[in-house]
Amino acid sequence: MLGGEAQGRYIMELFPNGATIVNLQGQPGASPAIDRNKGVHNVLDLAADKYKFVAEQTAEFARDKGLSVTESILGGLKTPPDVIVAANDDMALGALEAVTSLGLKDKIKIIGFDALPEALGSVRDGGLSATVEQFPGGQSSKAMDELVDYLRSKTAPPKLTLLTPIIITKANLDKAERLGELK
Repeated sequence: MLGGEAQGRYIMELFPNGATIVNLQGQPGASPAIDRNKGVHNVLDLAADKYKFVAEQTAEFARDKGLSVTESILGGLKTPPDVIVAANDDMALGALEAVTSLGLKDKIKIIGFDALPEALGSVRDGGLSATVEQFPGGQSSKAMDELVDYLRSKTAPPKLTLLTPIIITKANLDKAERLGELK
């Protein structure tokens, strides 16, 4: 949910006077899809008079679906949206492919989620506007630290430990955990 909220805040930062938004959602019923969608709405619904969702549809966490769903949505809109927010990088990269083929790359901002190396390269090269980094390596490291602490001290770890996800843009690309995997 926190990553979706970061996406929502970034949309507000990019478009302080409001925006039209296409929301590409993940696999129906999957907890990451539910949480990410809820996070985006937690932020943007507070200013629903300025931030309008013009389309929300599943693209099932798949690039080819991100492409086809985006083409379909854009074909049905009178004017292009200001931003496409996607629940993962594969859908965002598919949306980027659709937007580019329609000559709208410079008109629509696209925000992904997961900070995959290919998405980081696209952010670096001016394709995607941003992606959410949720530090999977940091999550694993923190879990191991808590396990070791428990084994040594027999003190129960907290029930929930969250790392704060961040938006990765060209300006802070160096903060991405998987930056070293870029080709």
